[in-house]
Amino acid sequence: MGKHSEFFKLTARILSLVLVDILMVFGAMWLALYARFDFSFSDISAEAFFSHLGVYGLVLSFIAVAVYIPLKLYNSLWEFAGVEELLHIGFASLIICVVEMVVVGYGFLGLPRSFPILHVLFLAMFTCTSRFSYRLVRNLLKSLRKNHNSKNTMLIGAGEAGSMVLREFQKSIQSRNHVVCIVDDDASKHGKYIHNVKVAGDRHSIPKLVQDYHVEEIVFAIPTAGMKDRKDILDICKTTGCRMKILPGVFQLANGEVHIQKIRDVDVLDLLGRDSVQVDISQIADYIGGRSVLVTGGGGSIGSELCRQIAKLNPARLVIFDIYENNAYDIQQELRRNYPELKVYAQIGSVRDEKRVDLLFKTFRPAIVFHAAAHKHVPLMEDSPNEAIKNNVFGTYHVAEAANRYGTKTFVLISTDKAVNPTNIMGASKRICEMIVQTMAELSETRFVAVRFGNVLGSNGSVIPLFKKQIEAGGPVTVTHKDIIRFFMTIPEAVSLVLQAGAYADRGEIFVLDMGEPVRIDDLARNLIRLSGFEPDVDIEVKYTGLRPGEKLYEEILMSEEGLRNTANDMIHIGSPLQIDQKVFLRQLQELQTACEDNYVDIRRLVYEIVPTYKIPADVK
Repeated sequence: MGKHSEFFKLTARILSLVLVDILMVFGAMWLALYARFDFSFSDISAEAFFSHLGVYGLVLSFIAVAVYIPLKLYNSLWEFAGVEELLHIGFASLIICVVEMVVVGYGFLGLPRSFPILHVLFLAMFTCTSRFSYRLVRNLLKSLRKNHNSKNTMLIGAGEAGSMVLREFQKSIQSRNHVVCIVDDDASKHGKYIHNVKVAGDRHSIPKLVQDYHVEEIVFAIPTAGMKDRKDILDICKTTGCRMKILPGVFQLANGEVHIQKIRDVDVLDLLGRDSVQVDISQIADYIGGRSVLVTGGGGSIGSELCRQIAKLNPARLVIFDIYENNAYDIQQELRRNYPELKVYAQIGSVRDEKRVDLLFKTFRPAIVFHAAAHKHVPLMEDSPNEAIKNNVFGTYHVAEAANRYGTKTFVLISTDKAVNPTNIMGASKRICEMIVQTMAELSETRFVAVRFGNVLGSNGSVIPLFKKQIEAGGPVTVTHKDIIRFFMTIPEAVSLVLQAGAYADRGEIFVLDMGEPVRIDDLARNLIRLSGFEPDVDIEVKYTGLRPGEKLYEEILMSEEGLRNTANDMIHIGSPLQIDQKVFLRQLQELQTACEDNYVDIRRLVYEIVPTYKIPADVK
């Protein structure tokens, strides 16, 4: 029923325009004659001229409609009409003028030679008026509605993207944004106008302009800006108390369009001030394309993003291995929707189950393994240290052994900065995992490597989702210590580093990302409160709860004895492998396995014997 209704509405609209055009053809003819004879009807010979206009008008109306149809003058959206539609009207008028000049010039009609030109000029004027008046009336009504319930908006960016955002705000009936001023660092644009809005100053003028123009919302519309510039400008904006939104990337410019639906709230990611990691996609595709790939922990935050990025690189098949069936199912279904040609297998099981892992490798024979399965929550693992060892250490050992046994080409371990001089059992367990990788690299043809990075923003159990929940609940937002700092990266950045590490893999390297400056968690919490429209310690309390068991004030990226060397990627470095006595280490692993399976209460002391840099908490010594 809806389709029929739309068809009848469209047909009625076109027929109405055709009728209006016919009337305008006749009206323009009368007006052309009237103008030709100096606007005096007494000088017009009715017998000589008027007798020809009836039939001629009908023929010319048919010609006009026939010309308008292919030039889309009946199915354009005139509320968005612009230069292109104006050119179509001009071209149609030129065709009609040529036809008329032939008719009159060869004497088929007894009309003045100036008649065709005057007629077409008036007809073009009428056609433009009929089409563009719709836009004028619509914009006028839209403006009246918006002014009734609008919010004063500052636009940052007087470039192409800013211009398109401004135009979208002005013409969209859904938008409540009334742009009152524009900010741009290009001094040559200051004082000029874009779509009747003044470029009023640079970034340093933002606080004053917010007051002068009573700005309620700021929209950042420089998608090509570097992360540092973006951070600096947004840092100024967040002091104004205005709500902040951002145009996220350059992809909006691909078709020359910007949609206000793409504009989102500013997030703490925009305030990190570090450019994204750049990787060599062709190099990554070379070693993944056409091969069988296994991702353990494939349903988790890092594992699922690994699966997404791997799926783009045309592997022969992708195997997702996870203990949690819901997570594995979700990512499997997502990949099947987005990559219907990809062979995706979701397998349920635990890396702690050695026989299950062996069957997995025997069935799928993965050439590439990304080992992301692990317990990672520091305070929880402090309460269950044996579980951290069972899952992290011996899960890694089982997968590594199977990779060696079944001829895997490359094995990449997902590690953490908490493995450096660990103060908690989770970090110490991951350091042992790194030692397993370095040991296996010496004993196997498989290329074993580890990738170490800091905290991942937005992952399950990370600090930002916790802060958001606390803000939604009205506070307080809990920070363990005022001076605690962490290195942060986004999930896609972490995953791109992992994939690049696989391309660089050789023998036991630990790859490290240059993650820039560390972030103070207290600043992160306060920024998130401001971005949510509240004032820290006024609307939402920031409460300091004290360091949790096993938690450091700051994380280190490299152990001091590891050293550091560069790779082809300026943001990726390699820590030199430590010298490990393999026989002693393997014997210690056997003792550790027996102890943790027996849930040994003093498991930390055994871990310390393997990882001398592990600082056992004082309350368990």
